[in-house]
Amino acid sequence: MHNAPESESFTLAPIGYVESDYPDKFGIPRQPGLAPAADANLILVPPYNDPLTVRGLDDFSHLWVTFIFHQSPERWTPLVRPPRLGGNRKVGVFASRSTHRPNRLGLSLVKLAGIDTRQGVRLKLEGCDLVSGTPIVDIKPYLPWAEARPDASAGFAPEAPRQLQVSFSQQALETLAARADSATLHALIIQVLGQDPRPAYKREEESERVYGVRLRDVDVKFCALQNDEATTLEVVAIDEA
Repeated sequence: MHNAPESESFTLAPIGYVESDYPDKFGIPRQPGLAPAADANLILVPPYNDPLTVRGLDDFSHLWVTFIFHQSPERWTPLVRPPRLGGNRKVGVFASRSTHRPNRLGLSLVKLAGIDTRQGVRLKLEGCDLVSGTPIVDIKPYLPWAEARPDASAGFAPEAPRQLQVSFSQQALETLAARADSATLHALIIQVLGQDPRPAYKREEESERVYGVRLRDVDVKFCALQNDEATTLEVVAIDEA
């Protein structure tokens, strides 16, 4: 039986960073793939930006990306409050995907949409759930035959979160229509707001409260509309930077 090392530590050097549609962490879907319209680039840095490092990677459709939750505090607690449990029930940090982890390591499964090696290495990703500037520490190809387990138990998150309806004010629609990326931004807003980015413990507050989420170069202002059957999030304004 081996004794665990008492003071061993490791240093991780970022191999690259992400540029994404998410300038801020508020509003980012809590799992990858929930907003397929979200584009991102993973840019490798020297000495890892040698095109030889990604030779053969274009044969794979999806990647595992290991990253650092660099905007999360370094402190951690043994119990956390997952949003899927309404932010009220606590579970162990290792029974969750909380950002408040001992080593702040994250793991994301993303679609690889292209590789550009004309100047260094740039990987085009789809469905990314990472804030711009996220440091990347490793990349591995996804193997569906080894890593997809449809019969696995998923604990308190047995299925994808329910999508809310999203509507747009006339002002918001006019702002969208004037943009070159109107179609993709419209889809991204629906996919992000459909996950209901409001803090779980504030969802019962008055619908008049206006929230804001940054997507690409715009501030999307939205509020909740309540009726007897369901909640709708309405985009009341899109303010361009």
